Amino acid sequence: MGKTADLTAVQKAIIDTLKREGKTQKYISERIGCFQSAVSRHLSGKSVGRKKCGKKRCTTRRGDRTLRKIVEKDRFQTLGDLRKQWTESGVETSRATVHRRVLLNQKQRQKRLTWATEKQHWTVAQWSKVLFWKKCGKKRCTTRRGDRTLRKIVEKDRFQTLGDLRKQWTESGVETSRATVHRRVLLNQKQRQKRLTWATEKQHWTVAQWSKVLFSDESKFCMSFGNQGARVWRKTGEKEMPKCLKSSVKYPQSVMVWGAMSAAGVGPLCFIKGRVNAASYQEILEHFMLPSAEKALWR
Repeated sequence: MGKTADLTAVQKAIIDTLKREGKTQKYISERIGCFQSAVSRHLSGKSVGRKKCGKKRCTTRRGDRTLRKIVEKDRFQTLGDLRKQWTESGVETSRATVHRRVLLNQKQRQKRLTWATEKQHWTVAQWSKVLFWKKCGKKRCTTRRGDRTLRKIVEKDRFQTLGDLRKQWTESGVETSRATVHRRVLLNQKQRQKRLTWATEKQHWTVAQWSKVLFSDESKFCMSFGNQGARVWRKTGEKEMPKCLKSSVKYPQSVMVWGAMSAAGVGPLCFIKGRVNAASYQEILEHFMLPSAEKALWR
């Protein structure tokens, strides 16, 4: 039989514990699910781990220092801008790698090392009480407008490869990965069925029928930093640094607008103050939607 994986730190700790309890090597090997020879080599100190086969680190320490210098020039750059400048300096890598290299400072690395050191001798019983979960997802890297651009690219030639689609999408101004392209293009069966049902019901509608339909939506327009505010690359203790601060105005920097359109034309714009809740939305429907609907239906 071929060589299996090396013993983990948890398995080694269990072997040492069971040996101190006077258990035999055969019993220990059956308990942790490995060969008896592996237990013997570990106890005799002859166990030598094989060469690791994980992915090689794609950047050097010198390259990481170059990235930090790029970040320090302008703390408000986007991930795409950082990757572009880093690539121009001779380091070819992905957005995910850029994100990892920038965010971990020395204090965070030390915390991770301390945590790993404390847990290296934990037993199976201790690990069995631990629950692992993903706390928060990655922020969406494309907009709805960008997704529509990708669909138009796909519709021009349905036989393009994933690489060709990504290249054309990047040229249109959307910097992303092959995996993201693959997710944006594909719709699941439930979504396709809903769209097909809707289109089938409406495929024979006349102009007169469509003229009685009113389309409405609300949108937020940001005038300075975008919907999430200004994002800055900084370490612990750099909060008050001049490079990490950006001037702003006292007054609101965004406005929420509701509007509607139909075959009769566009309806009046409603500038929404505060958040949209049930009461405010009912007022919008009463004072803006109904007049627009009457205009569409009785023109």
